[in-house]
Amino acid sequence: MNSTTPQFLVRDTFATAFAKNLIVVLLLVTLNYVNGCLVATFLRNQVFYEDPRYILFIHMVINDAVQLTVTITLFVLSYIFYTINVSFCCFFILVAVFTTRNTPVNLAGMAVERYIAICDPLRHAQICTVRRTYGLIGIIWLVSVVPDIMDLFVTLAIEPVSFFHTAVFCIRSNIFKDPVLLYKRQAFDALYFSLVFITLVYTYLRVLFAARAMSSDNQSARRARNTILLHGAQLLMCMLSYISPSVDVLMTRVFPRRILEIRYTNYLIVYIFPRFLSPIIYGVRDKKFRKYLRRYFLCKQCKSDVHHEGEEDKVV
Repeated sequence: MNSTTPQFLVRDTFATAFAKNLIVVLLLVTLNYVNGCLVATFLRNQVFYEDPRYILFIHMVINDAVQLTVTITLFVLSYIFYTINVSFCCFFILVAVFTTRNTPVNLAGMAVERYIAICDPLRHAQICTVRRTYGLIGIIWLVSVVPDIMDLFVTLAIEPVSFFHTAVFCIRSNIFKDPVLLYKRQAFDALYFSLVFITLVYTYLRVLFAARAMSSDNQSARRARNTILLHGAQLLMCMLSYISPSVDVLMTRVFPRRILEIRYTNYLIVYIFPRFLSPIIYGVRDKKFRKYLRRYFLCKQCKSDVHHEGEEDKVV
């Protein structure tokens, strides 16, 4: 959606378009179902309310659910209507950009929390309080929103009112067209990329070394290393959102006849696949959360069985 390629008149065949949309919608339903279960588990168990790690985790889950819903809705609308009203497009683009940028910054915050918990455990409870965690979430939104909300103000200042009543193919470059905004965006993306990358590499290496030093068996060290590798894969895919516009332009110049395939692959890799890793890393692999998640599903199953037996008794 961030592509700046001007060749938008190329269209998929009906069968290809149907297959692409079916895939992304099925991914949306699957991921949002899983995310909904994670959120329900968090809300039903107060033990998570006082733990900064799980507060940041559930914030990322909700953020990813919003991001997926908005981006996939925009993806499907682009095939149904092709062009949509600029005002609606602007809203979709901004929400997608905010939530996409949120995830790497949230990962950096979670990395810092884990670093403090493992490398300075005696001060963890004093530093990582619930109040400060919610303050950190506010800062995450602030640093994610401010750079891109400037694009809206600039566009409102330079574009006539009639522009917002027109219909366009809904991508970022068709809404925020001033060349200065492109350079500003590249500068901010480079800054975010550098800061998040340095933060995560430093904290994860320190956590890995600390885990190995404190662990008496190789299994714990191996588990810590595997977790860090999964974090790194998620971070890499999430941070591709910072450079995906440039990569998209470069690839379409190298393979001009594969514009649609490149754009679709870029969309899956940057916007959807990283969201599969959050439930795996923090929901399934985390013993504490997995225990309550399993209990939640078992309780639902028990209630379903009891209800079913009651219906059978009524029939008899």
